[in-house]
Amino acid sequence: MNRAAILGSAAVMLAMICAPAQAQFKPAIDTSQQTQRDTARSQQRIDQLDDQTAALLNDYRANVKQLDAARRYNASLNRNIDAQNSEIERLREDIDNVEGLQRAMQPLMEDMVARFGDLVNADLPFMIGDRGARAARLSTILDNPSMSAAQRYRLIVEAYQIENEYGRTIGFYEGTIGDGEDALTGEFLRIGRIALMFKTPDDSELKIYDASAGDFVDLNRSYLQDVKFGLRMAKEQTAPDIFFVPVKPPVSAQ
Repeated sequence: MNRAAILGSAAVMLAMICAPAQAQFKPAIDTSQQTQRDTARSQQRIDQLDDQTAALLNDYRANVKQLDAARRYNASLNRNIDAQNSEIERLREDIDNVEGLQRAMQPLMEDMVARFGDLVNADLPFMIGDRGARAARLSTILDNPSMSAAQRYRLIVEAYQIENEYGRTIGFYEGTIGDGEDALTGEFLRIGRIALMFKTPDDSELKIYDASAGDFVDLNRSYLQDVKFGLRMAKEQTAPDIFFVPVKPPVSAQ
């Protein structure tokens, strides 16, 4: 037998020996491959569950934060409710006090209105028309059912404030003194509540109100320039400055 024939026979015998061995390991190989596929699917499932767990954990943490915020908000609302309840209780007490105060204020307001007219009548006779009308209006508000006690009191206080301003300011207005043929038209100069003077436009008449006489009397013409300067000050035509005013010396009360 030659060498080629020997090698061919050996190859045939080797193939016959290997064929049963390959058939013997095929189930194991298939099982290993199936195991790898199952492992891959399991890992994929694990990865999916891990992602779901992470998502659920994030949702849980977000919900915990929202719950904490809601609890804090509710606590804040509860504090506001407590404060509002306290304010309601205080307002109820104030309402009860106001009702009592209104009962006490009514006699006071009546006295203030009555004395307001007396104040105007006893004062220097300046702006009699305006002040008399204000006193008349005050006498009607106490019986006005459409006005609250607070509105009545405010109007009374405003009237007294206006009168108080007269005592610390100077002012002027145009008007007339006297009646009939003796009537004179001109300008009045008021110096607080201490002097009320009158001057005609042509400076021919210069008078001052005399409380003891209850009328206007002639004023020494040496005061003419002071009166004219005071009128310019009252009209804001010149800067404030000092000028002479005829004032009677005070007398001691008896």
